[in-house]
Amino acid sequence: MSPSLLTFTLVAIFSITSSAVSLPFFSRSLGNSLVEERQSTIPSFALTYAPLVYLDTAEAYFPSDIAGHVTHMLPEINRTVVAGAASPLTLDNLDSLNSAGSVYLTSKEGINAKPQPSWFTGVKPDASGKTNRAVSSAIIVADKGSGLVDVFYFYFYSYDQGNKVLGIEFGDHVGDWEHNMIRFQDGVPQSLWYSQHASGEAFTYNAVQKSGVRPITYIARGTHANYGTAGTHDHTIPGLNLPAGPLEDFTSQGALWDPTLSTYTFAFNPSSSTFTPYDPSTPSAWIRFTGQWGDQQLPDDADGQYVIFGQAKFVGGPTGPAAKDLGRANVCPGSVSPCVVRPVLTVR
Repeated sequence: MSPSLLTFTLVAIFSITSSAVSLPFFSRSLGNSLVEERQSTIPSFALTYAPLVYLDTAEAYFPSDIAGHVTHMLPEINRTVVAGAASPLTLDNLDSLNSAGSVYLTSKEGINAKPQPSWFTGVKPDASGKTNRAVSSAIIVADKGSGLVDVFYFYFYSYDQGNKVLGIEFGDHVGDWEHNMIRFQDGVPQSLWYSQHASGEAFTYNAVQKSGVRPITYIARGTHANYGTAGTHDHTIPGLNLPAGPLEDFTSQGALWDPTLSTYTFAFNPSSSTFTPYDPSTPSAWIRFTGQWGDQQLPDDADGQYVIFGQAKFVGGPTGPAAKDLGRANVCPGSVSPCVVRPVLTVR
């Protein structure tokens, strides 16, 4: 969410109503022995303590196949296809676009296509928590030295449906990367980061809900922001999670997703900013792509576009994992200061 949307919501809304947030009980724990066998060189604790994810009961835009997403895109700068770009685009050549400049992966149908293309909706996890025929996540292990290891769990969606303010929707975009990060010391989890729009929240490992030893993450309906509790989350003020307000996310215990069952895994060297796949057959050029994973913001006069108080219905796509401060010093990214790691899991 941009600062101007914050201003708009504060001006447009004059009252906030409170609502209770219930905390459900969890008893399910999914095994991942097959994953450990297939990716035997990744540190075992990165999989043992990997988050389990609940999507909202009313979610319409599910996790998406990363490779499949790229097949629907054209590389553009200023709405012009990049001359001489690799064709077709694949996960094995995506980083070749970095030298071209500020590239937007632009959907062939267009972000404002009516009806929306079916690939926007992604793949709903099956009963085991797997997104079948869709590799929809990436696990990146960043060894910081002296036993300190940050493990990033990235979740990918082909479409993000923005929040509504006074019934008006803002902030839809193609491509969506969100993440958890767990900080380990000597293989023991210490704290977690939950990304939420332009900010997020950090908690101690002991504070968060778990299924067995695996932390629970709730994904907000449409926007895919990550939260530690189910319920309503006002994020009008970035990093401040309130139980109600003018700019709300909604989470619940819907479909269970286990991202470890369909994932790419990488080691990240903070000193050289380089990535090494644990499985040599894993495509890796895409993880180095520095451009945007969705369409550029539409012009104000484009079909279906509107702009109110500087906020647009259709906005530009996000950058990918390489731009998420993987070498961060704190649990929070460097853009969040001070970094507060809360010892209690509450909606504040």
